[in-house]
Amino acid sequence: MLRGTRPWQEELEIIDRTMRTISSLTDPEDVVSAYWSGIGDLIPVGDYVAMSRRNVEAPFYLITRSSRFEEELNPWTQRDRLPKLTGGLLGEIIYANKPVVIDDLPARLAPDDPGHFYLQGFQSLIALPQYDSGEGLNATCMLFPPGRSIDHSLIPTLHWHGSLFGRGTQNLVLRNQLASALAALDRELQVVGEIQRSLLPSELPKISGFDIAADYVTSARAGGDYYDFFPLDGNSWGIFIADVSGHGTPAAVMMAITHAIAHAQPDHHKPPAAMLAYLNDQLVRSYASAGTFVTAFYGVFDPLRRTLMYSSAGHNQPRVRRDGQIIALDDARSVPLGVVPEPRFTEATVQLNRGDLLLLYTDGITEAMPPVVRGQGPRLFGTERLDRVLCESTAQSAAGIINDIRAAVADFTNSAPPTDDRTLISLRCSG
Repeated sequence: MLRGTRPWQEELEIIDRTMRTISSLTDPEDVVSAYWSGIGDLIPVGDYVAMSRRNVEAPFYLITRSSRFEEELNPWTQRDRLPKLTGGLLGEIIYANKPVVIDDLPARLAPDDPGHFYLQGFQSLIALPQYDSGEGLNATCMLFPPGRSIDHSLIPTLHWHGSLFGRGTQNLVLRNQLASALAALDRELQVVGEIQRSLLPSELPKISGFDIAADYVTSARAGGDYYDFFPLDGNSWGIFIADVSGHGTPAAVMMAITHAIAHAQPDHHKPPAAMLAYLNDQLVRSYASAGTFVTAFYGVFDPLRRTLMYSSAGHNQPRVRRDGQIIALDDARSVPLGVVPEPRFTEATVQLNRGDLLLLYTDGITEAMPPVVRGQGPRLFGTERLDRVLCESTAQSAAGIINDIRAAVADFTNSAPPTDDRTLISLRCSG
């Protein structure tokens, strides 16, 4: 009769070594092998057969492991090669939903039993299930030839430990499946992000006497910020910036839709208010059920007159830096796009002087936050800090201004990853 006869210190050492080995493994099959190798040092069971009815239609079941397999099969990666049986003694055991102990196996095993190959020649077996949601979907049978058996007083502890191990192995399988699914999702999101970025201008307008720069950073693989430039008659340019509510893929999809609508607009020479009204009409008509909205700012820039005629749909107020002072463009504001049908969009015009700087941005800049400190509420970068950076910047180029803003935001947030998309467009009247 087999029973634990080692000193407890030696058994503890074996268990500790086994658990340490298992802790570094990620393949479930390797974990099972390491576990039974360690258990074999404590209780030398040389013969076994394991079954599973997970994802198998009753009354069928699979033989997942057996000491009589001529070829070792991996039940996770070679499931299609596992023997599939129905009925017989092993069928009774796997569907019993409880531990089974048989001490007179030869008397119970019929010659035509489907599992005869795996059970013949043994005197007794101990079958212990591994439960999932109360169902013994897997079971392992320890097999003993005539003249050998196990101390029955050890069976409750074996069942306890085996069940915990089985649950841990299943959790590892689920973790690996989740990791694989997340990796696939991340690859898809990366493609979505690449497609989204391809919708942004590949190059910025080149306008004599003006320096233009733009910067776009997403908080995820893909985001909902969007900016664009439309060439218009008379060497004018349409300047568009938008921010879709929400983050990630849903926002990126709505951003792509907004881009498509804007570029499908048959007449880009519409005044700013008419352009926003057109976009709003399309979004409300076809996409209001999506539950998202879009803040947007559209301006028509005339470089000859240095004028910007603009209209805003709930977007952040652009800034004009002039002689160390900040002018907020807040004279033509309305509700965001996609919220209500036929809102009233108005227009305003600002005259830009030589040396002026125009800055357009999304709220990922002003709502940037540092990590929250215990006992303190959240702090935002805010428009006041943005205005201070604009006024104190000594950069002589549009790109330099953007770099100063990015550096200030990084300093304020302790370089924490952005929680929202960040877009900046700067236009400097240098001529």
